[in-house]
Amino acid sequence: MFYRPEDGHGLPHNPFNAIITPRPIGWISTRGADGSENLAPYSFFNGVAYTPPQVMFATTGAKPDRPRGKDSLANIEETGVFCVNVVEEAARDAMNATSGPYEKDTDEFDLAGIPRVACDTIACSRVADAPANLECKLTQVVRLEGAANFVVFGEVTGVHLRDDCLVEGIFDVTRYRPLARMGYRDYAVIRDVFSLKRPGE
Repeated sequence: MFYRPEDGHGLPHNPFNAIITPRPIGWISTRGADGSENLAPYSFFNGVAYTPPQVMFATTGAKPDRPRGKDSLANIEETGVFCVNVVEEAARDAMNATSGPYEKDTDEFDLAGIPRVACDTIACSRVADAPANLECKLTQVVRLEGAANFVVFGEVTGVHLRDDCLVEGIFDVTRYRPLARMGYRDYAVIRDVFSLKRPGE
């Protein structure tokens, strides 16, 4: 099968996000200028640089109660900060509960019963029991082609690692089993890990 996206695929569901898998999930916590807090998962997320450490996530789609984009984007543009919370298998239901199209004044921490704690380097809450949290300051927002498509870039200013995930100085993903986004309504859990040496190492 071949199709041009501009012509449509003719399938019951769009295969695009099922092709690019598995994708890490950035569970983004933000705080608006009015102090209201938001927590939402984004699967167009990744790290993009080591020095200084930087991450990105993309927000797609609009909300009728926001001038552009979604609540996370609006809050970040107001305050200039956000926190990426790593999602583990044990948090899958809580994460999913925060993915709904709620009104902008909805606090998803409260809605899903998720414990929070203050970040250290930014004015924002983080998921208290996440395996890791990346506190970030906004560096730029890039508007993409299409309606309400934006990429948010941030520099990591603080890193929290849960103690039980550290084994002999290594952050061990098998200790918490990362949740990954597949296509459609599908998710995956990372359980099997192996190492490879690159040529020249």
